Amino acid sequence: MQTHFTEAQLRDPDTSVANQILRTCVHCGMCTATCPTFVLLGDELDSPRGRIYLIKDMLETGRPASEEVVRHVDRCLSCLACMTTCPSGVNYMHLVDHARTYIEATYRRPVHDRALRAVLAAVLPRPALMRLTLKGAKLARPFARLLPRKGMFALRLRALLKLAPATVPPASPTEIPASHPALGTRRARVALLAGCAQQVLDPAINEATIRLLTRMGVEVVVAEGAGCCGAVTHHMGKHDPAMASAAANIAAWTRELEGPGLDAIIVNTSGCGTTVKDYGFMFRTAEPGLRAQAERVSALTLDISEYLTKIGYAPTRPAPGLTIAYHAACSLQHGQKVTAAPKTLLRTAGFTVKEPAEGHLCCGSAGTYNLMQPEIATRLRTRKLENIRATGADLIAAGNIGCMTQLAGDTMPVVHTIELLDWMAGGPAPEGIATHGA
Repeated sequence: MQTHFTEAQLRDPDTSVANQILRTCVHCGMCTATCPTFVLLGDELDSPRGRIYLIKDMLETGRPASEEVVRHVDRCLSCLACMTTCPSGVNYMHLVDHARTYIEATYRRPVHDRALRAVLAAVLPRPALMRLTLKGAKLARPFARLLPRKGMFALRLRALLKLAPATVPPASPTEIPASHPALGTRRARVALLAGCAQQVLDPAINEATIRLLTRMGVEVVVAEGAGCCGAVTHHMGKHDPAMASAAANIAAWTRELEGPGLDAIIVNTSGCGTTVKDYGFMFRTAEPGLRAQAERVSALTLDISEYLTKIGYAPTRPAPGLTIAYHAACSLQHGQKVTAAPKTLLRTAGFTVKEPAEGHLCCGSAGTYNLMQPEIATRLRTRKLENIRATGADLIAAGNIGCMTQLAGDTMPVVHTIELLDWMAGGPAPEGIATHGA
């Protein structure tokens, strides 16, 4: 694609990267076939190619973002299926992230939109505040029926109250920074990203991760000062808060690297993993020391399924006779290109694994997307669940808390892959399975 940025514009490092990405695109349109919003809406401007044209025009002219640009960029899930499909290697992720930052700086959203975004950016990265907010949402749920049936503000409030869990688990000891020693001879030492929303919504995921790794001879440290990966604010275009969260994690893990040492940084929420693996790019213009630390952190980061494959996971219990519908989170299959490892591990553990049709399409979670774009997210959820039910599986396995929350509430339990692997290697049965009598 031909671009027309001025020399002055190209001196800005973000614009320079955007220019390189835009020039890679040959506007072949193959991305449209796997874009969830284009599949649903059939609008060229709701496809990656259409958004690329809008972003190009916005950046080249230097104009503030228009309502049209904002509407179509907001509808992008950042599922990155287009990057899997693209034959030219267009890094759409970095382009749309830059566009969101530009929109945040140049466009004034309606007051209710600004308010909701501010609340989400303040609450989701802070577990204690999120836990308190969810308890409040639980009290407000009975009043959801009083909300208007139309209007984006009412739809968003309805979505927020619907997604709030009926019960909020108590805080887990795994939230506290600590080192969990390996059982038996220590073979490795890793840091675990405890995260933010996941430890509030389902602390059993981190507990299962620590149990399994320590039984396999791996010391697991939850580092002091590490927290939210920055993805929530990053994908809202809130650049400074995102970078602050990322910098805090880099500092925390660098202290561990320069002290006792780390063999890997483990992430069990694939949305977070995609962001942490991108820290090197995010800090490419930072001072050399911080840039080197960010690059080192990114290089050491592995999804839990990658790491278990690397160290040789093996079950200790007989096959349970259960059939799993494996839901491939977009951030794992498209963002990190991790596709085979989770399925191979589940089969190794003794499960029969089935892959639903249209596995490349997003479930509609996409971070805060199911709160900001509830109509599209609901249509994607319905489509995903129909495909999952058609497998005839007993339960759903996924590697991302956002997807698990989005798909919950149907007839099948939704369980994190690591909980199933822990169970088959000596851990307790996941609560969802026990509840459904499997």
